Amino acid sequence: MAEHKRIPSRRRKVLRTAACAFAALVVLGAGAALFGYFRFNGNIRSVDIDGRLGDARPPAATDGSFNILVLGSDSRAGDNASMAGGDTGDTARSDTAMVVHINQDHSRAQVVSVPRDTLVTRPDCTDASGKPVAGAKRAMYNSAFESGGAACAVKTTEQLTGLRMDHYLQVDFAGFARVVDAIGGATVTTTVAIHDKDSGLDLPPGEHHLDGQQALAFVRTRHGVGDGSDLGRIELQKQMVRSLLQQVGGTGLFTNPVKLWSIGDTVTRSITTDSALGSVNSLVGLAQELKGIGPDQLSMVTLPVETAPGDPNRVVQQQPQGGQVWAALKADRPFPSAVVSAQPENPAQAAPGAAPPAAARSTGKAAPKAGAVR
Repeated sequence: MAEHKRIPSRRRKVLRTAACAFAALVVLGAGAALFGYFRFNGNIRSVDIDGRLGDARPPAATDGSFNILVLGSDSRAGDNASMAGGDTGDTARSDTAMVVHINQDHSRAQVVSVPRDTLVTRPDCTDASGKPVAGAKRAMYNSAFESGGAACAVKTTEQLTGLRMDHYLQVDFAGFARVVDAIGGATVTTTVAIHDKDSGLDLPPGEHHLDGQQALAFVRTRHGVGDGSDLGRIELQKQMVRSLLQQVGGTGLFTNPVKLWSIGDTVTRSITTDSALGSVNSLVGLAQELKGIGPDQLSMVTLPVETAPGDPNRVVQQQPQGGQVWAALKADRPFPSAVVSAQPENPAQAAPGAAPPAAARSTGKAAPKAGAVR
């Protein structure tokens, strides 16, 4: 009988093995989580926007709503050089600019795209090294980022909109392509052929699932579709944003640890944020708050603009429509129906051979350098 007790039963062996395995997984899992936490934190680049701008800013909303300035940089540094075409030297501009408004209960989002060629009054700024940057009248909106970096772009946007930019998020060419690949690509639909020799994008009419480089070419295409205006390209970018939201919603991100690791590592290596978002905890908290917002909870418009007086290659904010857009965000209301109904047409979804709407025809076409995809 005693001898029998010294010989473990098969059930006991199984339980002991399972207990040891579980303990090992807990230790390894905790170690991996800790490693991932520090790795992801180390990936994130952040800018102290609040410290650089001080208190001379629009007040933050008190109803729970908030705004994020999202910029796409056209820097050619590092991995971007092989993806961009053209040359900006040692500088970078805000190739894409979106003011994202999250409503008070964080159930919906409104996005306003600001055409980069919009003429604005750029305020005095201080660049990343602390050097003063003189303001300018009738400056292109995207020159703020080029001249004074993230803080100047935020300050210029706040002056344009009258709204506090509570957060800042920046991604460059290579980062965008990496993120698209990490989430499994993006699906777009075009009713017309897109042929852009500068970006290399060549799409026949139909539905297409794009990888990162193709998605980057799609959102930067201008001369290969429509009338070549920046307003047309912004419409392509809106379609891409909706596609990416749809793709993220179908990945099961928060229930798939492998996918979460891959996307988390990629995203944190690809973005620059304000200091308040510059940690894994902050980014995860934001993602959790906004995870219920999908394409159906998203409203997107382009800032109403018209041809700038005396310069057919630039635009200015159209009034009173532009002011009405910013007032709607400030009051946490939907966009005015008159603004929505007058939005430019997406050239990728236009009827073949159709003339572009007047709003798109009035958008300036800045002459790019040879070979540049502007």
